[in-house]
Amino acid sequence: MFKHILVPTDGSGISHVAEDNAIEFARLTGAALTFIHVMPEPPFPVTDFTESGHVDMKRKQEFVDHETEAGRRIIAQALDKAQARGLAAAAVTETGASPHQAIIAAAERLGCDLIFMASHGRKGLQALLIGSETQKVLTHCKVPVLVYR
Repeated sequence: MFKHILVPTDGSGISHVAEDNAIEFARLTGAALTFIHVMPEPPFPVTDFTESGHVDMKRKQEFVDHETEAGRRIIAQALDKAQARGLAAAAVTETGASPHQAIIAAAERLGCDLIFMASHGRKGLQALLIGSETQKVLTHCKVPVLVYR
């Protein structure tokens, strides 16, 4: 059936539930499992917000450090869950302005034949304003996507 499953995770509650179900799905099907977390790019320009408006590299580095640490925690939790269930898993972190593009690129680069991801289930105006990375992956990806809600 499926040989390599990519599981995007953002550390949210619904992502944790999707991780659990992806782990079980991979265990039952014998598929390899890779978790991915996409970290946002630092806002640019990161300024000191004074009239001079110069780039504050310290603030930019603090942002990068914070997001890197958060990404490490999110991925470590997912890997620990898989290991606790006796399943070896891999993980990647990416940095990008468009998470859906990073997810699709990783799936293609890693040779994944399924993306198993959560959907927050936003509807109406909230979905229009916030957007849905899951919907964007579904729209632009050639790899099959299993959406967990």
